[in-house]
Amino acid sequence: MFTEIRGLNEECGVFGIWGHTESAQLSYYGLHALQHRGQEGAGIVVTDGNSLRPIKGEGLVNDIFNEEKLRAATGHAAIAHVRYPTAGGGGIENVQPLLFRSSTGSLAIAHNGNLVNANHLKQNLERSGSIFNSTSDTEVVIHLIKKSSHSPFRAKVKNALSLLKGAFALMILTKDMMIVARDRNGLRPLSLGKLGDAWVVASETCAFDLIGAEYVRDVEPGELLYITNNGIEVDRITDEVAAPRAMCAMEYVYFARPDSNIDTVNVHMARKRMGRELAREVAGIEADVVTGVPDSSLSSAIGFAEESGIPYELGLIKNRYVGRTFIQPTQELRERGVKMKLSPVVQVVKDKRVIMVDDSIVRGTTSKRIVRMLKEAGAAEVHVMITSPPMTNPCFYGIDTSTSEQLIASSHSVEEIRVAIEADSLTFLTPEGMVRATARPFNDPNGGLCLACFTGEYPTEIFSDTVLPHEKEC
Repeated sequence: MFTEIRGLNEECGVFGIWGHTESAQLSYYGLHALQHRGQEGAGIVVTDGNSLRPIKGEGLVNDIFNEEKLRAATGHAAIAHVRYPTAGGGGIENVQPLLFRSSTGSLAIAHNGNLVNANHLKQNLERSGSIFNSTSDTEVVIHLIKKSSHSPFRAKVKNALSLLKGAFALMILTKDMMIVARDRNGLRPLSLGKLGDAWVVASETCAFDLIGAEYVRDVEPGELLYITNNGIEVDRITDEVAAPRAMCAMEYVYFARPDSNIDTVNVHMARKRMGRELAREVAGIEADVVTGVPDSSLSSAIGFAEESGIPYELGLIKNRYVGRTFIQPTQELRERGVKMKLSPVVQVVKDKRVIMVDDSIVRGTTSKRIVRMLKEAGAAEVHVMITSPPMTNPCFYGIDTSTSEQLIASSHSVEEIRVAIEADSLTFLTPEGMVRATARPFNDPNGGLCLACFTGEYPTEIFSDTVLPHEKEC
């Protein structure tokens, strides 16, 4: 049943800059910093104040952009996007930012997240004559803006965004304005920075560090920013009472780069605390060495080792020059692909009782192969420690987890999963331990985290016709 080796995939990453003559080049570097959030396609749309010019393609950032293209894309503002690898579909038409031209002016849009009412909105729009060119939620937003009876343009945008339900961190670019918005629960990260006199916006603060920008603050949930040559104007998407914060917990566990700060909390330090919490929850376990599964679990493994007093070692090595194994056509080739991606350090694990720290178990197949790999390298025991709770529910907000039936924890107990992955023991971090570890400075439920994939408690309404992220495009 659980045959795929794909792990989790984030929907995408966004980047924008206003007020810099090298906006295209800086967007290129920003996308480099966000490459981990999407490897299937990338794009940049630049404005010089007169027109919008796109550059986009399928593949990695380095494969799409070159010096000649970037030099030709002159302008003082740009928005950019990296897109994650999906299970089906694809195509250049879904690579963002999406650019739309009309008699009333051109605009581009880039979006990270997933709208739970996209199908409902799309059906209504089609009944009123709209025709869609992509399978993207993002195109729905454009149609809502164009069909809005409100005036002027800012009011149209505000009205359109007020109709959206679900997760979104998005940017809209016109020839004289950049609009930035974040959903009412803050499900997806979005930060604001400055580079000299230029304003910068990005999914993660690591993009600021790469281009030398200074972090200013996070875009607040439900906030709407209008950035022009006159500065920033702050508004709200709706006048409703603020919704509880619900940042995706998996940003801290897996998706975000460890050098990023999400809602003022450093990801590396949060992961170390997750490792420490897990070590406290399994106090007394006997082992000789702690190792983490590269890359997202290394910080947690260090924290586990520090708290438990068991030495940390680099027991698994990641080969960074291997392509995506999930595209291999046969199971045998996929198996070889995993071995190409990870290699055990035999001298570290041979004859040792190994604690293997990992961030999550989705389908269980990858965990099983890594446990086998360690035992084939001579490990006497392999104890698997997971720095998140069991994933029992699908995500409707932008993570590429499939239906509940395809999540091993939705139908198997912890002991059954342990047997399936052939580990000597298996422990998951509790939801309470995860909330403590992230140490978010908010009084909202769960510290302002969305734990829906672990608890089944969704922060928004879920529509009956909601399409899961893996069934459509970002």
